[in-house]
Amino acid sequence: MNTPFMPPGLPDQLCQVFASHDVFVTLGVNLGEGLSSLDEVCLGDMYVLAQGATPQKLLLEHDGDSQIVSENSTLGAPGAGVTITARFTMLAPGGDKLELLALHIAAMANDAGGYFILPLSPMGERIEYTLIRAEEPQPDERLIDLLCISFARGTMITLGDGSQKPIERLLVGDRVLTRDHGPQALLWIGHVTLRAVGAYAPVVIAAGVLGNEADLVVSQHHRMFLYQRNRAKAVPKAEILVQAKHLVNGDTVYLREIGFVDYYSLVFDAHEIIYAEGIPAESLMVTEATVSRLPPELAAEVKLRFPEVSHIQHFGVEAGANDLAALGLNAAKHNKGER
Repeated sequence: MNTPFMPPGLPDQLCQVFASHDVFVTLGVNLGEGLSSLDEVCLGDMYVLAQGATPQKLLLEHDGDSQIVSENSTLGAPGAGVTITARFTMLAPGGDKLELLALHIAAMANDAGGYFILPLSPMGERIEYTLIRAEEPQPDERLIDLLCISFARGTMITLGDGSQKPIERLLVGDRVLTRDHGPQALLWIGHVTLRAVGAYAPVVIAAGVLGNEADLVVSQHHRMFLYQRNRAKAVPKAEILVQAKHLVNGDTVYLREIGFVDYYSLVFDAHEIIYAEGIPAESLMVTEATVSRLPPELAAEVKLRFPEVSHIQHFGVEAGANDLAALGLNAAKHNKGER
């Protein structure tokens, strides 16, 4: 497993987590019990996020190949080890899947540690989620790896001069073409190799589906930029961002659950829209999947603390599976990004 280049001042990982008892069973075998270890859950049980549950801020840093609680974290004791103990997949009423990680913070002299739950996508209150999969994490899986997933090896990235280069050959400092700010220098490049299963299985968007010049292979939560010339009431904005997983149709866009995948992520001074295989897609937002879901006051605190690398999310509508269905959009029908 490769450790990504990390510029000074960039936090390794900021997580918004809930106490394990905040996600509890409302219908099923373990009625009233919180989400816990693999040997104590039962598939088919229905869970909800407790009303008024307060997320807690867990800030991590590296200690060699391990991850530990940062001195500036409001949760856990500084230096305490943090491990991923389980991965859970739940099904929401609308058919969307929600991935959650169970984290264990080691006990220290002044802190009892314990188990916490990290949703990898937003989790709403009073929504019943059905547990459909419970599995052990991959060997040596770390939260920093979730930060790194983005484009797969071989993805052609458009540079500032119009030429293209495979993502694995890019270097920090290379100038990449962005939609809004022209050529921008790469600040950070992440790379990790993971088993292509579950939430790590890549989405393959076949050549031509979005106007892409070749197959585009990205992580499930990576967002494509789509421009709607004919607006609809369901999504009134012309510019929308769509997670790749919502485009899956089992035909021209599908999950590839086999072998391993090399993921690369790109960070700039700002959250950018870049061009991969000729189509617009987002760059990695620093602490993507965390800062974007934090309460405004906490997000403001993070941006203040890390001013050089704090990102404001690119403007656009975040479209989910239901929005796409309302628009009559799917990967088979929608064949033009903004070129």
